[in-house]
Amino acid sequence: MKSAIIAALIGSAAAFAPAQTGKATTALNAFESELGAQPPLGFFDPLGLLDDADQERFDRLRYVELKHGRISQLAFLGQITTRAGVRLPGDIDYSGTSFDSIGEGWAGSLQVPVAGALQILAFVGFLELG
Repeated sequence: MKSAIIAALIGSAAAFAPAQTGKATTALNAFESELGAQPPLGFFDPLGLLDDADQERFDRLRYVELKHGRISQLAFLGQITTRAGVRLPGDIDYSGTSFDSIGEGWAGSLQVPVAGALQILAFVGFLELG
């Protein structure tokens, strides 16, 4: 009886041992040495955007990520500045709507005249092309 209990304990302990697996080679190994790949995750690509990518695609996505991060930082700074009460002098359109009369946040973006919003959209689109 004791030997059956010992055998059961040894067998159940083996269930918690890590499984032996072979070393898998994937396309992700190509970018393991890039800046930002750190332990314990290494190169982290949860959506698989770089599964079949070359170095040119990797560099493009890294450039776009940095650019969007910088734009987000500027947007946050603009939000904080506007909430602090700092506004541009003058009027936003020829009908006399002053920058001070435009609200903050999403409500303020809806108060911008349509022609101004289209100009902003066209300018951002132009910047994205470059």
